[in-house]
Amino acid sequence: MSVLHKNKTFATLLASVTGGIGLHRFYLRGVSDKWGWLHAASLLGVAAVFAAWPKADPYFLLLPLILSMLVGFLEALVLGLMPDEKWDATFNSGSGKQSNSNWPLAVILVATLMVGAFGLIGAIARLFDLLYTGGVYG
Repeated sequence: MSVLHKNKTFATLLASVTGGIGLHRFYLRGVSDKWGWLHAASLLGVAAVFAAWPKADPYFLLLPLILSMLVGFLEALVLGLMPDEKWDATFNSGSGKQSNSNWPLAVILVATLMVGAFGLIGAIARLFDLLYTGGVYG
């Protein structure tokens, strides 16, 4: 039985763009991945916060998804920075092919780091604004 070769650049892009809902986890490990379902449950977390507190600040409503997205950015960096040999040993042991990452992966990693750092700083700043000033500055 042939095992599909999993592309490291595509997995990193998936983690960067859709990491908040866990599509990269399902691509790499299948639908039985518990952490992937935890990412997907962040959408249910948004619905639960909205049901419990409908007039909450949008930051608090989206907080489960924001946290899941930040974890997705971190996972994208971990996947993208993994050496090709370790990647193949972990995800492509039965495919018979070898990975060869090129410059598109580097571009994805730089963009992920930039967006992830901006998102983390923004989330912390908004949290402190809401907790300490009641949202006066935004």
